[in-house]
Amino acid sequence: MFLQCSCHWLLGAVLTVLVAGTVACPSYCICDNIQRVVTCVRKQLTEVPTTIPEATKKLDIKGNNINIIPNGAFLPIPYLTHLNLQKCKVQHLAEGAFRGLGQLIYLNLGFNSIEFIYQETFDGLMSLQQLIIDNNRIEEIRPGAFGQLGFLNFLNLGGNLLVYLPPLVFQGLQQIKHLRLSKNMVNNIADEAFAGLWTLKRLSLDDNELQYLPSEALSRLKNVARLDLGQNPMTYLGEESIRMQSLKHLTLDNMALQEVSHAAFVHSPKLAVIDFRYNQLQVMQPLEGVEALRMINLTGNPIQCNCLMRPFREWMTNSTKPKAEVFCSAPSLFRGERLESLRLIDLKCESRFLDYEEEEELMLESKPETNNEENLPCPEHCDCKHDLQHSSCEGKGLRKIPKGFPIDARLLDMRYNDFYLVPKGSFSDLKNLVSLHMQNCQIHDIHAGAFRGLKKLIYLYLSGNEISSLQPATFEGLPDLTYLYLDYNKLSVIPKGAFKLLPNLFALHLEYNPIPRLTDENMEGAEKIRWLYLTGNNITYISPTALQSIGELQKLFLDENKLTAVPTIALTGMTILDELKLSNNPIEQIGNAAFLPVAGSLQHLWLNDMGLEMIFDGAFDGLDTGLESLHLENNKLSYIPSLKKFTNLHTIDLSNNPWNCDCPLLHLRRWIENTNLKVTAICDLPTNVTGLNVQDAPFKDCKGNLPEKSKSASSKAGQKKRKSKKAKQRRREKKESKNKAVDNLAELAMYSVTE
Repeated sequence: MFLQCSCHWLLGAVLTVLVAGTVACPSYCICDNIQRVVTCVRKQLTEVPTTIPEATKKLDIKGNNINIIPNGAFLPIPYLTHLNLQKCKVQHLAEGAFRGLGQLIYLNLGFNSIEFIYQETFDGLMSLQQLIIDNNRIEEIRPGAFGQLGFLNFLNLGGNLLVYLPPLVFQGLQQIKHLRLSKNMVNNIADEAFAGLWTLKRLSLDDNELQYLPSEALSRLKNVARLDLGQNPMTYLGEESIRMQSLKHLTLDNMALQEVSHAAFVHSPKLAVIDFRYNQLQVMQPLEGVEALRMINLTGNPIQCNCLMRPFREWMTNSTKPKAEVFCSAPSLFRGERLESLRLIDLKCESRFLDYEEEEELMLESKPETNNEENLPCPEHCDCKHDLQHSSCEGKGLRKIPKGFPIDARLLDMRYNDFYLVPKGSFSDLKNLVSLHMQNCQIHDIHAGAFRGLKKLIYLYLSGNEISSLQPATFEGLPDLTYLYLDYNKLSVIPKGAFKLLPNLFALHLEYNPIPRLTDENMEGAEKIRWLYLTGNNITYISPTALQSIGELQKLFLDENKLTAVPTIALTGMTILDELKLSNNPIEQIGNAAFLPVAGSLQHLWLNDMGLEMIFDGAFDGLDTGLESLHLENNKLSYIPSLKKFTNLHTIDLSNNPWNCDCPLLHLRRWIENTNLKVTAICDLPTNVTGLNVQDAPFKDCKGNLPEKSKSASSKAGQKKRKSKKAKQRRREKKESKNKAVDNLAELAMYSVTE
């Protein structure tokens, strides 16, 4: 009797647990009670669902409108291991928002609007291993915010608004392996910012605003093997700059480096790869203390293959030294040649007839000197680092541009002052200046000749000012200017010839100005521009020949404007354009051959967040094997043309579209099944498959061939092709003569070419 009662009690307990684990699924979600996965993607939710089955392990609620995650929001579902809150418009995370999720190992908060991380924001996440908070608006991380994340191995804070990293900001990350801080605005790092990160293997600080190397902070990282520092405005690496005992891979690409000390890496004995691509290095000295170095890449630098490069060439010939990718920029005789292909006797300083001793003396004179004298000149209220050749008057409330900077200064930072006016000859003494920062200085007017004398200037930052007009004489005297930042100003028109005095202008930033149109005269004189940024203007019209004078563009950013169609004609003649952004324009349809003018070169195409409803079957004609990434997320697409010709795609985003998983889309499912890419495409119709991935939809009653699509020219072509195939089959069955068969096949081939 006792045994029978015990069995009944046990059975009741099991049933209770089962019932508790299979609570009715919310009507707006899809619940897989076997895999314990719940999906509530893009359902216009304004708060975290409260009726999710308790036993759920994976919850995906991305693409909703949840502005606030309150304290204890996930207490009813304590067994979660994966939580995705991407693109939910989250603005505030309450302290204790994730309390109770002790088993969570993956948390994705990317692409929201979070501004602060408080001390107890991640309280309770003691098992978390991956935390993704990229592309938010984070400006500040409070001390102790990561104190409970002892098992975290990957933290992604890329694409935020961090400016300063205070001491011990990452304290508590005892198992961290990769810390990603790319694409922030970091310009100051405390010496103890990375203290305690003993397990860190990779640190990504690329695409920030670091003007000098944070050597002290980096030296605390004893086990980092890879360091990414590319796309920071640094001009010089001095002696012993990198002091990292375990460092093996260092990227310093796309910076403003003019000089690198021969002893910059003497305290990084394991360094195996250094990436110096696309800097401003004209001469490279042999590096000391890098016995493990196997590769040094100097591609894209203006290397002068003269006598000054002879020591480096000799260093390269040593069998124990690394493979070096070095291409000559000058003299013209050797332009494009590999340095290793030249003999030592070829490397001459042709300006004079020098013997070898004179060349050695010239090389010694060319080495950077460290000025250790005291009482060197520096304007009042400013800070001049003579050893680094950097001067700063940032945020001093200055109303006039000061004089008296060290004449050897290479970087001058005067951000956040109140100049209003930049007079003529403001920097006439700074002939060695490479980078000038004047962001957010309330500048309304710049006199002609204001920058005269800055013959070596490469970077000019004028972002965030009140500039409403430009004249050609504005940029007089800047023959080497390469990067010009005029974003966040009040330019409503680009005057004719505004950039004609900038013969080496490479990248032009005009984002977030009230420019309504691009006309034939706007880019006149800017023939050498390769990167043009026009994001966030009010552009409604682009003249068919507006971009004709800059036909060698490589990157064109037209996102966040008011274009209603792809500017196909304006793209004519751009034979090397590899990146095009049209995101966030009100373009509802993309017609046939829309990208044909750039089909031979285009690699990256952004068409997301446009309200796009229709893509014609021939819209991507010509792109085929060249395209590497395609972004179509956050549109209104229910159908997409065949992707089978895109054999080199490594990124495609089809998320947040109302895909109609009926027969016309069968080709997409088959393409997804045959690709190695991760493709997110969720069915919206028919209603019986709503919420399923396209690759999981049944596509019932669909035959092998693509069914007819109503009102589509391509459907008629498809019908003709099917009829042609049937005719071919009948001809084979009747075993007609060989000549007739050949004729028929020729007709079929001709028809295919026509189509």
